[in-house]
Order: sequence, then structure tokens, then C-alpha cells
Amino acid sequence: MPSNTSSDNEVKIIQGAYRIEYLMEEVRVSYKRDVNVSVGGLTIDAKEGDLSSLPRWVAKILLDQDTVEIPDNHVSTYISRALNRERIAKPHDLSGIDTDFYIRVNDYLEGLKERERENLIVSMNSFIASRLEKIVKLAAASPLSPELKEKLSAEENELYILVHNSSSTFKQRVLKKFV
Repeated sequence: MPSNTSSDNEVKIIQGAYRIEYLMEEVRVSYKRDVNVSVGGLTIDAKEGDLSSLPRWVAKILLDQDTVEIPDNHVSTYISRALNRERIAKPHDLSGIDTDFYIRVNDYLEGLKERERENLIVSMNSFIASRLEKIVKLAAASPLSPELKEKLSAEENELYILVHNSSSTFKQRVLKKFV
């Protein structure tokens, strides 16, 4: 589906910025074989079995080359907790998620086997539908408060603003001088 609106572009820019921040985070890796490489200002000199911290983007490259393992960093637990918090939240309450939640979910999905990926996508669709319903209702009713902003991902924040502005414009158009 092509997107040409400025709002879509803003969301893509925001997602890109948070993705870069996510990829720059340090992660622990365990080396499956000896590595001695130097590229630019990055030097890796490790023996099989060594543990170290690397930027996530480097770890992903080495993981693809079957050079390192990234020990379970509890992403599945992190996602499950977020899904459960939303599931048990009141119908008018949003549970809090991290600003880069969907970036982390997508990265995690990339590493799953097809069956596991399909199961998580089903759960995520339910999660997103619940949050979308709540965000639309809240955004139509009032501007974004600082407390609510802390509970939203970057993408949801943009959605909230878009829905709020659109609903305000709609109300002004249909009620003309009375709003």
C-alpha cells in the first residue's frame, strides 16, 4: 500500500530514528569461534567461548555468519508481559509500552521460525487491535497528556496526534460555528 502523506513520512522517520538507536545498543554475545577483525574504528579480537558486548548491528552481522550466539535476552518474556498487561487492562486504559516496542518486536520476529512467528503475529494483531481501539477513543476525546504519552510507542504517539487533529477538524466542520 503506497503512502504519500506527510504523517506517514513522519512515522517512517521516527521509526528509522528509533531503529538506529535500537541497533546501536550494546548486546552480550558468546563467540562460537575465534574472531580477529578490524573495520574502521571497530576491532574484535575474541576466542571461541569468549563473552563480550557489541553494538546490536555488529552482533546481527556476526550472528548471520554463525560466528556468535546472542544469549536469550528475554525478549519473548518482554513481549509476553506487554501483551498480558494490555489484555488485563481496563477497556478504557492503555498499558504502558516502550517507545521502541514495535521495533523490538519486529526484530524478534525476524529471528523466529515460521510457526513461532505466525503464533506471535496472531497475538500481536489482537494486541494492536485493542490498543488501536483505545487510542482512537482517547484521541477523539482529548489532546495527548504527558502521562498518556509515556504509555505509547513512537508510532502510537503519531497515530494519537493524527486522530486527535482529524477528529477536532471533523467536529469543527460539522458543527461549524458552535465548536
